[in-house]
Amino acid sequence: MTYTFDQSNQEPPKQGLLLLQILILTLFCVFALRLWYLQIHRGEEYAAKARENQLRQEAIFAPRGLIRDRNGELLAVNEPAYALGLVREDCKDIDATLEQVGRWTGIPVKDLKAVYQKGRRRVKPFEPLILAPDLTFEQMAIIEANQLHWPGLEIRIRPRRQYKYGVMMAHLLGYVAEANESEMSKDPALALGDEVGKQGLEFMLEQQLRGAKGLRQFEVDVNGRKLDERVLKKPKAGHEVDLSIDLGLQQLVTDWLEGEAGAVVVMDADTGQLHALVSSPSFDSNAFSSGLSTEQWNTLRDDPMHPLQNRAIQSVYPPGSVFKLAIAGAGLSNKMVDIHETVFCSGSLKLGRHVFRCWRRGGHGKVNFERALVESCDVYFYKLGKKLTVDRMSEFATACGYGVKTGIQLPHEKAGNIPTREWKRRRFGERWQGGDDLNMAIGQGYTLVSPLQVARFVAAMINGGKLLKPQLLKDDKVAVLSQVPLSDGERALIKKAMRNTVDGPRGTARRLRTKGVDVGGKTGTAQVVRLTDELKKLKDEEIPYKYRDHAWMCSYAEKDGRRFAIAALVEHGLHGASGAGPVVKAVIEYLFNGKTLKRPPKKH
Repeated sequence: MTYTFDQSNQEPPKQGLLLLQILILTLFCVFALRLWYLQIHRGEEYAAKARENQLRQEAIFAPRGLIRDRNGELLAVNEPAYALGLVREDCKDIDATLEQVGRWTGIPVKDLKAVYQKGRRRVKPFEPLILAPDLTFEQMAIIEANQLHWPGLEIRIRPRRQYKYGVMMAHLLGYVAEANESEMSKDPALALGDEVGKQGLEFMLEQQLRGAKGLRQFEVDVNGRKLDERVLKKPKAGHEVDLSIDLGLQQLVTDWLEGEAGAVVVMDADTGQLHALVSSPSFDSNAFSSGLSTEQWNTLRDDPMHPLQNRAIQSVYPPGSVFKLAIAGAGLSNKMVDIHETVFCSGSLKLGRHVFRCWRRGGHGKVNFERALVESCDVYFYKLGKKLTVDRMSEFATACGYGVKTGIQLPHEKAGNIPTREWKRRRFGERWQGGDDLNMAIGQGYTLVSPLQVARFVAAMINGGKLLKPQLLKDDKVAVLSQVPLSDGERALIKKAMRNTVDGPRGTARRLRTKGVDVGGKTGTAQVVRLTDELKKLKDEEIPYKYRDHAWMCSYAEKDGRRFAIAALVEHGLHGASGAGPVVKAVIEYLFNGKTLKRPPKKH
C-alpha cells in the first residue's frame, strides 16, 4: 500500500506564526532592556569597576618624626623594614599560601590565619594585607626567590622605629607597636599593620609624631604586575621633637643606678625642664617596635624588679625625712614654729602606751628649728606634728604639690597619697589617731610621694615659691601651676637649713659639698617594714634585701644663675646619705664642673 502526501491541502498554522513573532519581539525587548540597564543605568558604575581592575592604589608610609635630646643628639629614628603582604585577588590558594609563609617566617599558621581573618575585613582584595611586618634579610631573600610560584605575595618597604638608646630612654620615649582593633576603630587614618605610640612620649605625642600617609596609583596587567605608577598624594613626615633631656646626664645617672631599683629626677628650678629622668631597671623599647614575642613579654611582666615601671612618676614611696622640709614649712606657714625655741630630744617620745623613737638612739639633746632639719631630729618633728595635726599638715602638703599629679607629659602618672582624717575613715573604717600625726610628721605612715613630686617641691624652695609643671620638651614655655604658701623669709629659712645640712659639721648630707657651688640637701630613710629585734641586730649587709629601708636624697644646687633641683630614691638602699647621696653628688659635678664621676665598684 502506498501513501502520498498532498501538500496542496495543507496551510501553515496562523496561531503558531503569531506566537513565534511574539517570542522574537519579547527576546528583542529583553536584550534591549538589559543593554539599557548595563550601558545606561549602571554604565558608570561598571566602567569604574573596569578601571579598578587595571588601576590600583596603595598608601605611602610617612616617616615618623625624629626625636633628639637638648643638644641635638638623635634618640629615635626610622629605618627601612621589609613587610610581607598578601593581595587576595591575586592569590589562587589562600590556605596553602599561609602555610608556606609560616614555613618561611616561623610564624605559627594559626597566627597567620588570625591576622588574615582580621585583615580581610579592613583591606580591599586588591590591596596587600600585611602578614609579617618585619622580615629578616634572609627571610626576604627566600620569599623573593620563590615569589613567582606564590602569586599574591609581595614585599613592601616601610619605616620602622629604631631607638638608639633603647634601654636608657625607654621610660621617657616609650615605644610604638602595631595598632589594635580599638585604636583603628577610633582613628580612620589608621590601617592594619600601622604602628602607633603605646607608651611614653611616643604615646603622648602620637598625633604630632605620626605624620600623614601619601597615596600612590599604579596600573597592573592581568597577572597583577605593575606597569606604571604615579604619586597622587605625597606623604607628610611627622614633626621632629627636641627634648629637654641631656643625654650625657641621663647616661651618667643610668650608670650610677645600674643594678639598683630606683629613680633620679633633675629639674631646672626656674623653667621646670627636666634634664634627666631615670628609672631603674629598664627595658629595651626596640623589642616592642620590632614585635615582642609572648615569651619576651612574659619575662618582662613577671620580672620581680618590675622594669616596665617608671619609678620616677608611677611608683610612690614613704618619703621619710625628706618630708620634714614640708612639715617645717607647714609649721612656719601656720605660725606654729618659733625658730629660736628649743626642744629636748632624749631619743624617744612617749604617746599613750606607745614609744616613738628618734633615729639617733642617744638623742640630739636641745635642738632648734634649723638644727632639727640639719640633723633630721625625729623627736622635734614628732612634737611639731602633734601641734599641727593631720589637718594642717595635709592642707599644706597638698598645696606643695604632694598627693596630686604634677601634669608631666607622660602617661599613667601616680598622685601618691596625703592622708586626711576622712581618708583613713573611708579607707580603713578607723578614726585618725594621735600616733598617726607623729608618723606623718617624719614622712612615714600613710604618706606616699613620687621622686618627681619631691624634686618639684625643692625647686619651689629656691625659685620664689613657684610650683612648676615639669617639662620634657625643649621649646615648652614655663608653666607656673600654683604658689607654695610660704613667704620669702620662710623659704629662706628652709633653704638655709638645707645648705647647713651640706656645709655644717653635723649635717647629714655633707657628701654633697662641691667647691664653688651653693648646695643644699636633705636626706631621708624610709622604713619599708617594722624590723624585728632580731633583724635590728644584723649588720646592714646582712638584712634581707626586701626588709632594707629605702634611701632618699633631695638637693638644690646653684651657681652663676643656673639652679637645679635633684631628687634620688634607691629602693632598699638603707641610708639616704650613703644609698642615694653619691648619685646626687655625681649629678652636681656634671652640671657645674663638667665632670663625669664613675661609680665605684659595689661592695658585696
